[in-house]
Amino acid sequence: MSYIERAVASVLKGRVSNSKCTLVTGARQVGKSTLIRHEFSGYNRVNFDDRLARLQAKEEPGLFFLNNPCPLFIDEVQKESGILEDIKRIVDETEERGMFLLSGSQNLELMKGMSESLAGRVSITELFGLSLREIHGVKFNRHFVPTAEYLREREKELKPYTDLWETIHRGSYPELYDVQRDWQEYYASYVSTYLERDINELISADSITFTKFLTAVAARTGEMLNYANIAGEVGVSEPTVKTWISILERTGIVFLLQPYSASALSRAVKTPKLYFRDTGLACYLTRWLTADTLKCSAVAGNMFETFMVSEILKSYTNEGMDYKFSIFYYRGRDKNAAGENEIDLIIEENGVLYPVEIKMSANPKANMGAANPVLDKVKEKTRGMGVILCLIDKKTYLRENLVALPISYI
Repeated sequence: MSYIERAVASVLKGRVSNSKCTLVTGARQVGKSTLIRHEFSGYNRVNFDDRLARLQAKEEPGLFFLNNPCPLFIDEVQKESGILEDIKRIVDETEERGMFLLSGSQNLELMKGMSESLAGRVSITELFGLSLREIHGVKFNRHFVPTAEYLREREKELKPYTDLWETIHRGSYPELYDVQRDWQEYYASYVSTYLERDINELISADSITFTKFLTAVAARTGEMLNYANIAGEVGVSEPTVKTWISILERTGIVFLLQPYSASALSRAVKTPKLYFRDTGLACYLTRWLTADTLKCSAVAGNMFETFMVSEILKSYTNEGMDYKFSIFYYRGRDKNAAGENEIDLIIEENGVLYPVEIKMSANPKANMGAANPVLDKVKEKTRGMGVILCLIDKKTYLRENLVALPISYI
C-alpha cells in the first residue's frame, strides 16, 4: 500500500519542533502510526501493544528509557498511561524540543493523564481518516469558511471529486485505499477489534448488546440525539445509552454537533445532533453493502450530510485548528414561522455567522436558505455569506448573500 500524504503533516512537524512532547490522537486505524513513522523516521519507536514493553515501562521506567532513548515515539500510549509521570520528569529536566511523540486513542484515562501529568508540556493534534482533499491529492489546506477570500483561493486548486458515492460508502480509513482489501471483511474486523480492544474494559454489557447499540446509533447519523429512543430499541437504560454515547465520542466513532445558543434565539432546540465520523462504518453497521443501494436509499440524505460535516471538520483539524467552538447547527421555532426553522451548519468566525445548508441536490433553490435571516437576531454578530453545499457542477449565486457551491469547494 502506497503512503497517502496527510495534510496535517506540516502542522505536526511544526508542533514537534516547538514542543517537548507531542500527542497524536484519533480513532483506531485512521493512520496515526503510519503518519508518525513516515514523517519522523529518525525517532526510536516502541509500541505498547507489546505487553513486555508495557511491563517494563510500568515496573522499571529507568531501564525502559535506557533501552528506548529520546527522541522516542511511543505508540498506543494509553495502554500504560502511568509512563506520563516519568515523561514529565524527563522533559522538566531539559529545554530540548521534540523529545517525545505519543499516539493513542483519545480516551478518558489518557486525556486525564495528559491534563494531570503533562499540562502545559504537551501539544495535542487530532487525526481523522482521509479527507477528499487527501484522496484526490489536493494540496490546499485551509479550513472551510465561505468568505470571498476562501472561495478565491480555493478556486486555484479545484478538482472534481469523482465517484463520490463510492467514497461515501467506502469510508475514510486509509487501509481501504489499498485495492486488495475487502470492504465487508475490513469493517467486520474493525468492529470486532474495536469491541475487544477499545470497549471491553469500558462497558459491562456483552458484545452482542453493544453491537446492537452501535447499529442503532449508526441508523440515526445526521439526526438529533434521542437517548430514550435508542434505549428503547436496544433494551438498555437511558443512563447506559448516555454512557455508551460518551464512549463512542471519546474513542472517535461519533461526533456530537452542538446547537447554536444565543440569548436572542430563546426558542432554539438545545439537543445536539449525532454524526458518525466515518460513513463507511455507518454503512456497514446498517447493512448498506453497495454504493448504488446506498445512493438510492431512504438514508442517502443523512449519509450525504454526515459525510459533508465530517469533511468540514477535517478541514479544521488538518490545518491544526479546533472546530469545537466554531461549528454549530440551529433548529427552533420563531414567532413569525409556521414551523421549525433549521440551519444545517453555522460556522462562526471573527464575529460573523455563516449559515450552511447541505443538500443532496443538483438543482438548489434560493428558498433552501429561507431560515438564514434568523441569525440577524443575534445582535452582537453579523450574518455572512450563506451557502448551499450540494451536487451542482459550478458555483452559482442564488442571491447576493447566498451561493450554491459544488462539494469540490470543501
